[in-house]
Amino acid sequence: MTLLDHVRACNAHDLAGFRPFRVGGTAVGWVRHGLAARMAGWRPVAVRDDGVDLVASPDDFDGRSAALADLAARIVAAGWVAGLRGEAFPVVDRWGRPPLARVDRAVLPALGLRGFGIHVNGYVRRSDGIHMWIGRRARDRGVAPGKLDHVIAGGQPFGLTPAENLVKEAGEEAGFAPDVARRAVPVGTVTYRLEAPDGLRPDTLFVYDLALAEDEVPRNVDGEVEGFELWPLDRVAAAVRDTDDFKFNVPLVILDFLVRHGWLRPEDPDYVEIVAGLRRDV
Repeated sequence: MTLLDHVRACNAHDLAGFRPFRVGGTAVGWVRHGLAARMAGWRPVAVRDDGVDLVASPDDFDGRSAALADLAARIVAAGWVAGLRGEAFPVVDRWGRPPLARVDRAVLPALGLRGFGIHVNGYVRRSDGIHMWIGRRARDRGVAPGKLDHVIAGGQPFGLTPAENLVKEAGEEAGFAPDVARRAVPVGTVTYRLEAPDGLRPDTLFVYDLALAEDEVPRNVDGEVEGFELWPLDRVAAAVRDTDDFKFNVPLVILDFLVRHGWLRPEDPDYVEIVAGLRRDV
């Protein structure tokens, strides 16, 4: 395994297996042909060769959200998704535009909808260099149980700004007070489009760096993490390079950190492809 392998894995997809999904006449996602065939005759959609259109009445935010809730329930009943998560996410064709609707997070990949999240690099500067806080996800998690993760990370729900979400997640996942969380500095985005068993994931991660003092130690509050360890940056990079121990998208955010902090340099033969691959058009 190489550092570049993680970038390639998170961008592996074949759109020939999908057709567009439209909400309010706007293309916002992608549906597998097999799921589209199952949807034929379902009340909330019109299935065509050139795509799948949500049918909402009225065709406004509330009407579309109600139609998507109906569609999500049918997708679960058909066995394409294990169950709903009770978390509402915005439906948009591009970040910054008014949401067309809201939908349960569980069906984002099935409909190929854009997903957004926050990832925080929590790090400590010591005399011997940069160290990064690494969390291990609890073994009972539905997503990536037991995998390594950032000190703070989470999906971006409907109704919160990324800054508000960061404060919420910092308290729940790391036990950090709001004043600590607000020190996190936004440093850009990481994007990828990944074909997964549950559909297509065109995701954008808002990336933050949070410099911590040595006595600012994270502690999990909501049970999503088994525990935290402070690793030297060389160890973090080696784990990314040599293993698949991290949750699938975490290595991309760490690679971005390694580039910005000068650990990964242009002398690496994969440097240009890694840097370009961290920000794909999704």
